[in-house]
Amino acid sequence: MSARTSGIDPKMLELLVCPLTKGRLSFDAERNELISEKAKLAYPVRDGIPIMLMSEARKILD
Repeated sequence: MSARTSGIDPKMLELLVCPLTKGRLSFDAERNELISEKAKLAYPVRDGIPIMLMSEARKILD
């Protein structure tokens, strides 16, 4: 599944950054989340809209 089929515009993905680190994000289509490797956070995407709030993010455990 690509970013486009899940409702995430690839151009928007290029523009979005982690609000904590200002680093790049990658899209996890299986979980429908935007991943910040630096911050170890996963931001949810709901109805094609990225929820870029740290309070909504899931911590990624190593």
